[in-house]
Amino acid sequence: MMKKGCLIAIAVVVLLGFALFGWVKGTYNSMVKSQEGVEAAWAQVENVYQRRADLIPNLVETVKGYAKHEQETLEGVINARAKATSVQVDASNLDEAQIKKFQEAQGELTQALSRLIAVSENYPDLKANQNFLELQSQLEGTENRITVERQKFNDTARAYNTEIRTFPTNILAGIFNFDRKPYFEAEAGADKAPKVSFD
Repeated sequence: MMKKGCLIAIAVVVLLGFALFGWVKGTYNSMVKSQEGVEAAWAQVENVYQRRADLIPNLVETVKGYAKHEQETLEGVINARAKATSVQVDASNLDEAQIKKFQEAQGELTQALSRLIAVSENYPDLKANQNFLELQSQLEGTENRITVERQKFNDTARAYNTEIRTFPTNILAGIFNFDRKPYFEAEAGADKAPKVSFD
């Protein structure tokens, strides 16, 4: 009788052990998949920013041919591009400081490009140039892609962050060092509508 009770107790312990192992394994693998998803989403963000950076030299060369007196603006774009492409972010170790530095460098490039496009308004021949129009269209499309990929990254990071903070998964996340991922934040002043003037 005693042996039968011991065997049942051992069987229960073994079953609980297998159940616990299965839960730990499943939860760990789920967190790994979610983390890989965040890193893949970040890689896509970098891809679209790189696409924009790749378009800039052709745009600068096209403008240079028509707007020779705009050297300061052209150099501003070239310098901002160099700075933006030099910021390296480790997707496996994303933190808020890295995202902020990346976002600031890309914001400077966006401002420099806006100044360059504004300068083109002073040169009717440039505005009519087919190459310039095509590059401008590609840049606009790329800016839209950037917005989409940033949103996808934020959504993926949010799902991951929710998973690792939910009980009881948060216990394993702490044990295995699954850390929260930061989000892209809105640019400063993005909450204010731009002034439009038809003077």
